[in-house]
Amino acid sequence: MSGKTSFGRDPGLQARMLLTLFLLGLVYAVLIGVLIAAGAGAVTIAVIAGALFLVQYYTSDKIALASMGAKIVEAGDSEYARRIHAAIDRLCIQANLPKPRVAIADTPMPNAFAIGRSPKTATVCATTGLLAMLSDPELDGVLAHELTHVQNRDVLVMTIASFFASIASFIVQMGFWFGGMFEDENDNGISALAVIAISAIVYMVSFVLLQALSRYREFAADRGSAIITGRPSALISALYKIEGGMGRIPQQDLRAANGELAAFYIFPPKAKQTVASLFATHPPLEARVAALQRYEAQLQRAA
Repeated sequence: MSGKTSFGRDPGLQARMLLTLFLLGLVYAVLIGVLIAAGAGAVTIAVIAGALFLVQYYTSDKIALASMGAKIVEAGDSEYARRIHAAIDRLCIQANLPKPRVAIADTPMPNAFAIGRSPKTATVCATTGLLAMLSDPELDGVLAHELTHVQNRDVLVMTIASFFASIASFIVQMGFWFGGMFEDENDNGISALAVIAISAIVYMVSFVLLQALSRYREFAADRGSAIITGRPSALISALYKIEGGMGRIPQQDLRAANGELAAFYIFPPKAKQTVASLFATHPPLEARVAALQRYEAQLQRAA
């Protein structure tokens, strides 16, 4: 917390991202080996996987915005647009970041998220519910959190890692829908059921790795927000307001918002319904607040 120069340099997050991708690479190497042994053509696997990866890599941000009904806005489009652009301009100067595109989703659910392959292609989106609820310092805290995700490039890593999990899920589904996509049992003794079982295990491993990375990246982004704004207490206040606002949103709206994009929100739509922390996309609010309070104490001592 010594100053702005430490922004975005989180060795813990960088190490976890590298470890997650390495472990995913290992389990998928096993999966590919099993698929080839089961009779699936290596070229076919490579072509399908490559095509799906390119689609997800280049269109995931557009799909995310479309799923929320979000629109890219300019500063003069509305009062909300003026306010969020002014905050982003100010925060990007403080954090020495290129300005991302700015989007607004017209929904009462108070939330925000960042998407994009790099700082130059990033988009930061906030909902009208969030903009109506938060004060300027609180909004700064939330947007600085999202800008930290952009700077850390953890959005890209989450997108790539999610692709791996999607491939395993696709294989499992195809195996159940089309039992004959693999030979019942080939010369290597690999049956279709074995392929499905291994794919399911790979998916579960991927899911756990993704959730663990997702939780840590939220702590890292909270830290970045504290560094950029110098006011961790403002983000604490914003998180409590968002939690309270979630409680007033109809359940059908929360269910609709709790798809694959849920891991990218600053606050999960179903935080209180999480059964086990192992499967949660975000750390508990209490843990995030405790960490932010420690940053607040450090800033006060430094002052």
